[in-house]
Amino acid sequence: MKKYFITGLLIWVPLAITAWVLALIVRAMDQSLLLLPASIQPERLLGLYIPGLGALMTLLVVFLTGLITANIVGQKLVRFWEGVLSRIPVVKSIYYSVKQVSDTLFSGNGEAFRKVLLVRYPHPQAWAVAFQTGMPAVDVADMLPEEHVGVFIPTTPSPVNGFFFFVPRKDVIELDMSVDDALKYIVSMGVVVPPMRNPLGRAQNQ
Repeated sequence: MKKYFITGLLIWVPLAITAWVLALIVRAMDQSLLLLPASIQPERLLGLYIPGLGALMTLLVVFLTGLITANIVGQKLVRFWEGVLSRIPVVKSIYYSVKQVSDTLFSGNGEAFRKVLLVRYPHPQAWAVAFQTGMPAVDVADMLPEEHVGVFIPTTPSPVNGFFFFVPRKDVIELDMSVDDALKYIVSMGVVVPPMRNPLGRAQNQ
């Protein structure tokens, strides 16, 4: 009896958690419908809530934005809009900081979140999986006695939160592990072990 119950849990728990996470994402994206005037919101027109309609609209808007800004006219509009934002003191700081991060993460260039590291945290006898975010700014590096690297240590099971530190380069260990495997390892709290890699860098089943 216990064996069958555990087997059933192993089937349903991942499915339930996956469905729950997807439902949260869809509900969050559906909030974009609130930007429409109340008179033309689908829920008011149709008299019922259709899950995912806002998510589809959000994806469509993102796609159309990319399509429009991919040409010369669209790029001029973006530069004009960024010029307007650059004249607003607080908005300027927030916008350009977020833009630099998003450009680094989604462009595929640079070293941010490309290397998986082991660092000593939260005390010298413990190790944590971290991601290298880059090198310290010049003002920071000049105040440090030796070469440091910026690292982000995600929390588990939610890797979107975490801690940012500067750690001496000599005190970090670079892992031969992909970012995707590291994220699975963190989210599963060490249960999902990353596959071994052969000398050519291809994953092998353990």
